[in-house]
Amino acid sequence: MDRDSLLPQLDLNLLVAFDVLITECNVTRAAERLSVGQPAMSASLARLRKFFGDPLLVREGRSLTPTPTALELVGPIRDALDTIESTVRATREFDPRTDQRTFALMASDYVLLVLLRPLLAALEAEAPKLRLNVRPATSDAVERLVRSELDLLILPTELAARGAEVRSAPLFSERFVVAVDRDHPDVGEQITADQFRTLPYLAYDGAPGMTISELRLRRLGIDRHVDVHTQSFVIQPLMLPGTRLMALLHERLAVAFASHLPIRLLEPPFDVPPMTEAMFWSPRTDADPAHRWLRDRVRRAAAAMDP
Repeated sequence: MDRDSLLPQLDLNLLVAFDVLITECNVTRAAERLSVGQPAMSASLARLRKFFGDPLLVREGRSLTPTPTALELVGPIRDALDTIESTVRATREFDPRTDQRTFALMASDYVLLVLLRPLLAALEAEAPKLRLNVRPATSDAVERLVRSELDLLILPTELAARGAEVRSAPLFSERFVVAVDRDHPDVGEQITADQFRTLPYLAYDGAPGMTISELRLRRLGIDRHVDVHTQSFVIQPLMLPGTRLMALLHERLAVAFASHLPIRLLEPPFDVPPMTEAMFWSPRTDADPAHRWLRDRVRRAAAAMDP
C-alpha cells in the first residue's frame, strides 16, 4: 500500500500507546500512564498488532518482551511523536503564571541543593502550576535525553557523551576544596601532599561513572585508595565530624555545610582545576516556548549564584 492508503487507517493515539507499551512492557502500567482502563489499552495493543502484522509484545515467563519488529519501530515512532509534539508546542505561547507543565530534569543532589533549590523557590511565585520532576543522574542520562525521556540534563561538561545530538550551555564553574573535621588530630591550618595521599579518604561513588574529582586526581597522578564511599554528594560533609576522614568537595556545597557542621575547609595541596556544570537538552525542544523559558530561568539562577 502507498502512504496515502495507510495513514487513514492509523490513529495517532495508537502510536502514543505503542510508545508507552514498549517502554513499560506491561499493559497495566501503560494504561495507568495514559490514564485509561486496562481493557482499552489491551484493545489498542490488539489494533497495533493487526496494523503492523506483528505481535509486538510477546510473553516470556511473567513479563512481556518486544519483538524485533517492535524494536525496529521504536526509534522512528518516537521521532515522529517528538516532531509532532515539538511542532505543536512551538505554535503555542507560554504563560508561566497560568500554564500547566511538568518537566523531567536529571541532576545530582549537589546541583539540586546549590542551583535548583533557589530556583524552585522562585518558581513557586513565578509559575505556580509548573512542576519539576528532578531525578538522580544515571549512566545513560544523555541517551535518555536523546530519547526524549528527559527535558533537561545538568552535568559537568566532561561527563556528557561526546557526539550526542544534544544542545548545551555552560552554567557555572566550581572549585574543589578539602574538608576535614574541625578538630582533626593530624591536620593543622594546611593539609600537606603526604596527608592528602594517606589520610582515610571519603569519596562519592555514583552515576554517571567516574566523578570529576576522580578525573582531576588521576590526571595529577594521584590514585587515592578510597576508605568510604557514599552514593550522595550531600551526605559527604555530614560524614566528616568526629572522624579522621578527608574529602574533596565542591566548594559551594562545602561552604553551605561549613556554617552548620564542625568541619574545616582547606585548599588542596595540589592545583586541582575547577569544573564546569552545563545544561543539556534535545534539539527538538529548541523552539518550545515553555522549554526556552525554563532554560532561561536556569541560566538566570546560575548567574545569580555566589562566585
